[in-house]
Amino acid sequence: MFDWFHSIVNGMTALMNWLYSLTVSIGLPSYALAIVILTVIIKVALYPLSKKQMQSMVMMQKLAPEIKAIQEKYKTKDPQKMQQLIMELYKQHNVNPMAGCLPLLVQMPILIALYRALFDFPFLNPEHAHFFWVESLSQRDPYYLLPILAAVTTYMQSKLTTNAQDQTQRTMLYTMPVLIGWIASTVPAGLALYWVVFNVVGAIQQWFINKDTLHLKEGVAEVEGSRKGR
Repeated sequence: MFDWFHSIVNGMTALMNWLYSLTVSIGLPSYALAIVILTVIIKVALYPLSKKQMQSMVMMQKLAPEIKAIQEKYKTKDPQKMQQLIMELYKQHNVNPMAGCLPLLVQMPILIALYRALFDFPFLNPEHAHFFWVESLSQRDPYYLLPILAAVTTYMQSKLTTNAQDQTQRTMLYTMPVLIGWIASTVPAGLALYWVVFNVVGAIQQWFINKDTLHLKEGVAEVEGSRKGR
């Protein structure tokens, strides 16, 4: 188990140094730029999962009335049948209820590996390991600017995906940025920078995903409007 994780950390270290070498070859030697490139690569790779996540979220919202009807009918007298009917409903509409977790599950090993790699990172050139006001990306941001940006960009991205009608999602919209900002203040600045860029690129991607799923959202609005009109 530990050998497997150690290999991932070593792989992240090697990738970071390779990307740094790439910035040297283009005449802009910077580990911060290497992290930005790494983040964009990861975000582009995760785009299909993020798109599937949003589509599933919208479809689950659309199916919510049918799911509620099944739960009210079978929850007490036949819970097993209730679960079976709900899963059949998901299958019928090609909805994966676990799709919302996939991007996070994929990203977690990357975050942990980057976090561990940044501690005592073997910089090929330590002079290029700074980021404006931060002396080294292996150190915490002394002015907490990156943690603040991490919190703000987390809020901005969450705003694009939050269902205003869902109380839980509305609560998470405000609590998650605070949590992310606090975490970013306790980890190496390189990881905070990764999170900021991840959110910015994610917000851009989310704009395109929202356009692509607009027809699904309109369908949800029509369903909710018909329910209120009854």
